[in-house]
Amino acid sequence: MLIVGSVSVRAGQPADLVAAGRHLVENVGMCQDCHSPRNPDGSFDRARWLMGSPLGFKPLMEMPWAPAAPGIAGFPGYTDAQAIEFLMTGKRPSGIPVRPPMPEYRLKREEAAAVVAYLRSLSPAATPTPAAPEQAANR
Repeated sequence: MLIVGSVSVRAGQPADLVAAGRHLVENVGMCQDCHSPRNPDGSFDRARWLMGSPLGFKPLMEMPWAPAAPGIAGFPGYTDAQAIEFLMTGKRPSGIPVRPPMPEYRLKREEAAAVVAYLRSLSPAATPTPAAPEQAANR
């Protein structure tokens, strides 16, 4: 196992691919803003990094909306191929698009593979973030 920053890289995952994915997740997509819970002082809870969180905001008008961001550490529930396709098209394996505020990303295949490598390097949450009933039905 190799350590890249504070991320452990599992055997078979090139460190540069994981580092590129970390950059895309943390500095470009800013995924932690929705997918990581915060402490009472507003800082991120690093012990639950990218493990899902209820959203602390919502739209002013009625619209389709996800009330919680699921855990993406470990990218649970998707094969690598499904995860890459999801990040390239914005559609789940079921074909149903994500709901706001999640953007329908259109990453290049290499970028998507890097994001998946980084997220797979993280341990998933022991208990998934509860989803709204309609969110669970759309998985």
